[in-house]
Amino acid sequence: MTSLVVHGGTPLRGRIIPSANKNAVLPVLCATLLTCEPLRLLGVPDITDVRKILEIFRTLGSDVKMDHATGTLELHHHETVFDCARHRLPEEMRSSIMLVPPLLARFGVARLEDNVKGCTLGVREIDPHVEVFRRFGSQIERAEGSLVVRAANGSLTPNNHWLDYASVTTTENFVLCAAAAKGSSTLTNAASEPHVQEFCRFMAMMGVRIDGLGTSRLTVHGGGKLNGGEFRFDEDFHEITTFLALGAITRGDVIVRNSAPETFPLIDRTFEKFGVKITHEDGWSRVIPNGPLKVQTPFTSNVLTKVEAAPWPYFPVDLLPIFIALGVRAQGNAMFWNKVYDGALGWTGELSKFGAHVFSSDPHRLVTFGGNPLSPAVVESPYIIRVAIALFMVAASIEGRSEIRNATPIRRAHPNFVENLRSLGVRVEWTSEE
Repeated sequence: MTSLVVHGGTPLRGRIIPSANKNAVLPVLCATLLTCEPLRLLGVPDITDVRKILEIFRTLGSDVKMDHATGTLELHHHETVFDCARHRLPEEMRSSIMLVPPLLARFGVARLEDNVKGCTLGVREIDPHVEVFRRFGSQIERAEGSLVVRAANGSLTPNNHWLDYASVTTTENFVLCAAAAKGSSTLTNAASEPHVQEFCRFMAMMGVRIDGLGTSRLTVHGGGKLNGGEFRFDEDFHEITTFLALGAITRGDVIVRNSAPETFPLIDRTFEKFGVKITHEDGWSRVIPNGPLKVQTPFTSNVLTKVEAAPWPYFPVDLLPIFIALGVRAQGNAMFWNKVYDGALGWTGELSKFGAHVFSSDPHRLVTFGGNPLSPAVVESPYIIRVAIALFMVAASIEGRSEIRNATPIRRAHPNFVENLRSLGVRVEWTSEE
């Protein structure tokens, strides 16, 4: 068991340069298999999921040169081979399903472990991905403990598709398949999150023409030879928001590098619901101390202040736990609504160990009754990245020693998390138990 131990009660102060978004980096890494030309990626974070994919590439015979100190990755897949009888994709990573299209494009076959999974957010079916693979002409076979996907006649065929739900990874899998299929393919109800747009910009850098970038309807013109080149990742808006929220909950003064503030208006307004002011100036975002956290009363006074999380351009569902932490500490009551995952709020009972008062209305909604005095505690995080962070946020705002057990998921998305916190004045450390 790996835990985070924090001695809370200290306002965070200082500047942070955040890492790239895991959910942009991982699909881009998968997409690199589509070209035999050399690639140079800048700003690659040193996180566990990146290391796992790079190890797969090495196993397949690709040239991999990773400088973790600078975040520079050089890839060349010119001598890559794949044997579905012996090569396995890691089942601990949801993103490994995005290796299927480039493997189909290059080798006509891919093998996926039947139990591929990521964070424990409830039921996360792979049927939408299977449907995409089939629409591009692939055949799906069940083997013992795995699925084998084969491209009919060794190639993919273009098609048009309408998703039941604006899924990020399904959208990216469609784009990957469409890039390899000769002709034009259109996806309706496509996801449009900032990391999806960043992924599409990388595909365009390699030579794939994509119409409708940033909208819910994408047309991909595929089948051409893809290029190599150089690509630099943006800062992760999740990590930017995380450090701003840490500054807010500890009544500190935190400044975070942010080259894309145009994606923040709704996030800024959500901070304002808890009395937090965010400013953006000269490529930096700042949380300004403004007294105790307080839930703002809606104009319609007989309803609760709400944070509704759903696919972009709604408030990002991955950030909901962070704002639940703010709701626990803020004076007043607020409702939080996760419109995506059915198992994403089961952790909130851990907040009661701090003395917090929360009420679960149903699997998708809960109410915080904030402003109560809280005490340090030992809590356990499920395998969800930003839940571990949310529990840490509450602990960091309380004077005394707290422990967040099973905090390992943070390492899947945030390199140097503890080092960044220490630079802001927090007493924090990782501990391990056998």
